[in-house]
Amino acid sequence: MSPAGTRPSLALTVGEPAGIGPEISIRAAWALRREARCVLIGDAAYLAMTASLIDPAIRLSAISTLALRHSGLPHFGPDVIPVIDVPLDAHVVPGQLDANNGRAVLATLDLAIEGAVAGGAGWFDAIVTAPLQKSTINDAGIAFSGHTEYLADKTGTLKVVMMLAGSPGEGQAYLRVALATTHLPLKDVPAAITRDSLAQVLDILYADLVAKFGIPAPRILVTGLNPHAGENGYLGREEIDVIEPVLEAARARGIDARGPYPADTLFQPKYLKDADAVLAMYHDQGLPVLKHATFGRGVNITLGLPLIRTSVDHGTALDLAAQGLGLADCGSMEEAIRIAVSMAGAKKPAQQASK
Repeated sequence: MSPAGTRPSLALTVGEPAGIGPEISIRAAWALRREARCVLIGDAAYLAMTASLIDPAIRLSAISTLALRHSGLPHFGPDVIPVIDVPLDAHVVPGQLDANNGRAVLATLDLAIEGAVAGGAGWFDAIVTAPLQKSTINDAGIAFSGHTEYLADKTGTLKVVMMLAGSPGEGQAYLRVALATTHLPLKDVPAAITRDSLAQVLDILYADLVAKFGIPAPRILVTGLNPHAGENGYLGREEIDVIEPVLEAARARGIDARGPYPADTLFQPKYLKDADAVLAMYHDQGLPVLKHATFGRGVNITLGLPLIRTSVDHGTALDLAAQGLGLADCGSMEEAIRIAVSMAGAKKPAQQASK
């Protein structure tokens, strides 16, 4: 890990090579090179070629995985971006997926985890991920449902929580929205929200707001599941039978969790201005609001892991990649790097205080 007072070291996996991941990773790492020591993980030759087309002034320096494991991460000044070379198996055609590259894409994530997990190699303070294409990895013969699930499995984490975060604009309050359930059909959501699962989500959210965001006493606002938060049971009993008892028990444990509030009125500045996070019950309840307010600057954060992981809030954009360089917006990647830097800085005092 990086010594106190230095730029934190971030593993930046470049994602699907045929998408916009390599471009936005290079551009964001170069733009923020004095704030963060971004270490790109991907095919060094392809990234060098891409960097030269973006801006000939960008300097990359390749490191083999063999040298990395033998000698550790070498020191580079801010005007050089290190690249850990994970060679691809097939030529990249922007916009065209190739399953032959699926295993190499997954290998970049494995290397990032190896270097960031607690008790591991200690090369990285956090992981920042560019978007990858799930189908490419599955077509390569590896069952893969997404970054979040893979990180949880590789780190032995039983439960993780998805959070998206971002600022609607200059001078506006930062918005963090966590989810009680993630990628489920709407018909399956009520059964998935149990007292045990909701309590676990609240505990993870609270713990990471304290330990990874440096918020000593976070205030969490919780939505109801049903319209008007159930309207006293008339529109559903999940609030009465599940959500309210969980919030009462959480408050007894010292967690400032308030609600349940009707989701259609909660996302207003007058309610959010003093909140540190909102916990929404399902994907399309909380995320449309956040993405409308922050798209292009939003960041996906995985809570509950024994490491820091942030990511962009968009996909591989194969159509843009096929049209050539210069069309992709790297704003979300830049924000993902900035939040990873902030979280890495907040986590160190928390670690020291726990010793």
